[in-house]
Amino acid sequence: MKYLLIFLVVLVIFIISVTLGTHNDQVVTFNYLLAQGQFRISTLLATLFGAGFLLGWAICGLFWLRLRVSLAHAQRKLKRLQAQNASTPVARD
Repeated sequence: MKYLLIFLVVLVIFIISVTLGTHNDQVVTFNYLLAQGQFRISTLLATLFGAGFLLGWAICGLFWLRLRVSLAHAQRKLKRLQAQNASTPVARD
């Protein structure tokens, strides 16, 4: 359910940006790091939205991957410690 809500929010944002972009055919000058160019505002809006979306997914994916590796390492360590604990005899008084 959580993923469905996230997907719907992203879809609504995308639809709004496309709608606003199609109604704005103005040409604007966009200064980026190395040069500048003249773009239609709809093209610029769609490109920057897509780039931000992909960058956000990449960053979240890297954090998720780091978390999964850490979890796998902790699970291996836990299994090793449980095996050690099971093999050592318990001294009772």
